[in-house]
Amino acid sequence: MPSDTPLLTHVAARISASLIELFARLITAVRADWRDVEPVAAHRVYYANHASNGDFVLIWAVLPRRLRDRVRPVAGSDYWLANRFKTFIGRHVFNAVLIDRTGSGPKEAPVEQMAAALDDGSSLILFPEGTRNLTDQTLLPFKTGLYHLACARPDIDFVPVWIENLNRVMPKGEIVPVPLLCTVTFGAPQRLDGADKDTFLERTRNALLDLSRDTP
Repeated sequence: MPSDTPLLTHVAARISASLIELFARLITAVRADWRDVEPVAAHRVYYANHASNGDFVLIWAVLPRRLRDRVRPVAGSDYWLANRFKTFIGRHVFNAVLIDRTGSGPKEAPVEQMAAALDDGSSLILFPEGTRNLTDQTLLPFKTGLYHLACARPDIDFVPVWIENLNRVMPKGEIVPVPLLCTVTFGAPQRLDGADKDTFLERTRNALLDLSRDTP
């Protein structure tokens, strides 16, 4: 949360965060599965599949609190600044890195924003498909932002995260969630290691697909 946040807003954000976590756990009984990676306090990019508006909430909810307080989801400013309520949730509850998806800003701005957040000591939650996957494909092709961020910060670990079942809890167009068990699986960290764009995107995407196949 920004350091200049008024005390009342800070308190309201903390209460809201606790209520959101409680609701997410009641509906999904979500559990974390850490494979070939440990929940340590390191600067990371958690990149995940994207099938629901609640995806980043589940990742955030299962992180240990010592990590959760320093993790920031990357999200579109056009959605989270649409009204005062969304602005409060996006800026003050989740401290999201809000990026311009309209294309009106400088092309480099999103990567620079994410890199600056990492430099500030935060970890990120990122969805490299770029949009919700509403198709029959397991995973959409990755956008190039993941690669450009890795080039900008090659020493950062990129941790694949597979979210299972949340798209069935809250299907597109539905208002009332369906209680179902959800799993958030964390896999082995990936780094750029000098790879070119196509190689890096294929490797990171395959790491996520491997998690999807291994998730019950």
